[in-house]
Amino acid sequence: MKKITLALLCMILAAGTAMAQKQFTFGPKVGVDYTHFWGKDTKNFRGLLNYQAGMFFEYRFTDNFSIAPEVVFASQGDKYKFTIPLEDEITGETLGYKDTYITYNVNYINVPVMLKYYVIPSLSIDFGPQLGINVYSKKAHDGIEGDATFDNKEYTKTVDFGIGLGLTYNITEEVFVQGRYTLGVTKAFKDYEYKNGNAQIAIGYRF
Repeated sequence: MKKITLALLCMILAAGTAMAQKQFTFGPKVGVDYTHFWGKDTKNFRGLLNYQAGMFFEYRFTDNFSIAPEVVFASQGDKYKFTIPLEDEITGETLGYKDTYITYNVNYINVPVMLKYYVIPSLSIDFGPQLGINVYSKKAHDGIEGDATFDNKEYTKTVDFGIGLGLTYNITEEVFVQGRYTLGVTKAFKDYEYKNGNAQIAIGYRF
């Protein structure tokens, strides 16, 4: 936990240095995400529609460059599909098959720190690292006899790192839309090789 706190402080201090030099803006942002796992043994995962919400801060160095840290809650995870046989309880004969799912809900407080390059005043290319702190993790099984949900935090890594790349378009001086893909570079779980992937579309308001 000390290492996590130190990493967050370093990000905030880096942004604070920039703020002292140029224009400062901030505001809320919300978005819709398509989240998935990638890496070894993930071919049967199907992806999930999720959401994010939080705050952004932007510190303008020059007309072309700024740094923009965020603090957002992001619901992430994926859905694993597999097929099970339906058998006659008396004869054991296979009557058919049913698709069933295990849904992993892995939710984070994410702190991306994006370096923004303004190609034109209304459009920027955004790139930077992201630190995620897992706040809760659950696994839900859509079974034959009903759904079952389990706490999965014990098997989930506390810290997640990723790299984000995207675009921000300023509709007005206050309102913007944003598209970004964040690729996780560390394992989400202790015993599996799954890593997070997150494609997001968000809207925000600058104060």
